[in-house]
Formats: sequence, structure tokens, C-alpha cells
Amino acid sequence: MADTTVYGKCGEGTAMHTLELITDKGDTLTYTLEGLDTCSNVQGGLFVGDRLAVISGPKSEEGLFAEKVINLTSLLGKWVSLDKSFEICEGGVVEGSMKEPKPYTEWKILNGKLILSSDTFDIYSLGADSLYLENTEGIYGYKRLSKEAK
Repeated sequence: MADTTVYGKCGEGTAMHTLELITDKGDTLTYTLEGLDTCSNVQGGLFVGDRLAVISGPKSEEGLFAEKVINLTSLLGKWVSLDKSFEICEGGVVEGSMKEPKPYTEWKILNGKLILSSDTFDIYSLGADSLYLENTEGIYGYKRLSKEAK
């Protein structure tokens, strides 16, 4: 399956209803985040310089529409739940406890979904200190561990 996601950095021209994305290819794209009857699904916030994954919606008179935006910079870090602990690192690497029955070892975004090893999730919610992932089996909640915490 081909990945339709556009990757890049959040540009200084980003505002409340528009996203300026400087793509990995060096192009500058401007996406509408809110339209007449549409609103983008933005996970992890929009901060200038952060690395983003953008899934485009249908083009309209308003131009490009960002159907889903995932802040990859916000996604990076150590996440823990009652039964799982892992760290999403740069370069598609996941570090975790190898004692777990099925530890995550790699990650990527594919068409707006987060793939952790062989498991595929929708990012239900990504905040400063929480991550909620959803698949057919339910919603999984994780808390961010600060860098000082072990």
C-alpha cells in the first residue's frame, strides 16, 4: 500500500486556520485546517519547527485541506500504561522492555495510521502528557514519562 502522507516541518506561516508545511522535498504547502463544513483532526499541536505528518483531504475552492495532522515531534518519547512501556524514538525505532510478550521494536505512519511493529492504530488523541491509540480491540491509554523519571 502506497503512503499518501506528506512529511515536513511546521512553518512560521502557520495560523489558527492554516498550516504552512515545509515538505521534506523543500516545497512549501499551505493547508486549510477549517472549512465551511470541515475541521482537521490535529494531534499533538502545531508548533513551528516540529516535524509533521499530513494527510490531505479532497481539494476545494479553498485549496489544500489537511484531513489529519500528526505532530511527530510530540509523538516521540517514553509512554507507559498499566501493562506496556515503550519509547518512540527518531528514525522509526521503538525501545521497550524485551520481557513483554510482544514488544514493539519499530514504528511508522502509513496513511494517517500509527504502525507499531505489526499493530496498526488510529491516534485517537495525542497531548503533551497523554496518548490514546485505537484499534478494533479498543482504546489504549498511555501516560508520558518525563525524561527524569525511570
